[in-house]
Amino acid sequence: MPIDMPSSFHHSTRRHLLQRAGSGFGLLALQSLIARSGASTPIHAPGKKLPHFAGKAKSVIWLFMNGGPSHVDTWDYKPELQKRHGQPLPGFDAKTGFFPDAVGPLMASPFQWSQQGQSGTWVSSLFPHLSRQVDRMAFIHSMHTDSNNHSPALFMMNTGTTRMGHPSTGAWVTYGLGAASEELPAFIVMSDPKDRGLPKGSASNWTAGFLPGVFQGTWLKPKGHPMDNLARPADLEERRQRGQLDLLATLNHEALTESAEDSELAARIDSFELAYRMQTAAPDAFDLKQEPESVRKSYGLDQPHCAHIASQCLMARRLVERGTRFVQIYSGGMDNQQSWDCHNDLAGNHTGFARETDQPFAALLEDLAQRGLLDETLVVCAGEFGRLPISQKGDKPGRDHNPHAFTAWLAGGGIKGGTHYGATDDIGHKALVDKVSVRDFHATILHALGLDHERLTFAFQGLDQRLTGVEPARVIKDILA
Repeated sequence: MPIDMPSSFHHSTRRHLLQRAGSGFGLLALQSLIARSGASTPIHAPGKKLPHFAGKAKSVIWLFMNGGPSHVDTWDYKPELQKRHGQPLPGFDAKTGFFPDAVGPLMASPFQWSQQGQSGTWVSSLFPHLSRQVDRMAFIHSMHTDSNNHSPALFMMNTGTTRMGHPSTGAWVTYGLGAASEELPAFIVMSDPKDRGLPKGSASNWTAGFLPGVFQGTWLKPKGHPMDNLARPADLEERRQRGQLDLLATLNHEALTESAEDSELAARIDSFELAYRMQTAAPDAFDLKQEPESVRKSYGLDQPHCAHIASQCLMARRLVERGTRFVQIYSGGMDNQQSWDCHNDLAGNHTGFARETDQPFAALLEDLAQRGLLDETLVVCAGEFGRLPISQKGDKPGRDHNPHAFTAWLAGGGIKGGTHYGATDDIGHKALVDKVSVRDFHATILHALGLDHERLTFAFQGLDQRLTGVEPARVIKDILA
């Protein structure tokens, strides 16, 4: 293929070639895909791989409630807590919290509760739309985790350990199953778009860790166009662009041959080809105007209070429909009151964030079901921990962190809707019945996808590493269809 290049190109370095190419390679979306502001190395996981067994789910959409929502104010109804409002919590050690001088008595939920669906699920008044979806959802009420602090708890929920540097769940899933699309990243992350910032720990929450760099999550810009430079420059013909890519690929592969263990270089090489293919596929996937007005309204795109999350949920459906393997959406950003982290004004905080998420999340489930996609898409909704049943003193009472108990729900591929598993004590302080660790939770997600958590391993530092670690983990079969 004829291309424009100097006669001495054999003596050129890859850096010189990129400098000569100038804006010709700007179209490759590398700036947005590898930006340090929370983004990642651009990736394209290898083609489809066979699961360990026939899983019912093919993809995952994880709705991450960043900051730690209060389970006793959302999905874990505690009549006893209502009765004991204002009483002290016997034996509670105030030093275990972050604000020992602000510890108050037991605090009843300020929200109304009612039973919904054929399952009779107790639902807080925070969720009028999701209340109509409870028979599609399976609730785990006995979750617990290893950390009382946001960053390590976020790492735990995402990577299975409280330490940085381990692969995220999305990276493990794409490592285990490969990519279902040749034109889109296999693992995509969307953060809160209302100037609230990234979750604590930023891109470490969707890292590939010690897995090859091709499995790292691709972060989309929360405002404006999700990715920069996807359009080919007007003065660059497709033939020239293809030729430049072929030459660059040759030089890159020569460098890779000299450094076979350089997974980051391998990821970069693959990113050029992926970005080339994305020029057509990504703008189409991101173009929500293609959707009928009735669909956009069902998600709430016409409602200013929830339009930002609505657009991300609708985009998530369009992405999994086109073969993206794992999508993660974060509700809430960095700072306390900019997330579900309700140390102050529990009622105002949770009312605001529930109003943003309730309609879009419910519409996502309904839309997936109507399109026949829910059976093969696992929808996960969870934060990094729960909240204490006691109040945290302030101008308006809130709740402090609680790693001992929280609720998660799942729906779709491989999940038995309308089910409840585990229980907390009478006031929601600690998981009591059928306790579920984060490792159990991860094992269950992998199982729904046809992956055995004990067999999904990667050799690193002399060990066969896995998402669920070396401690015992079990699949919660009671919530599986």
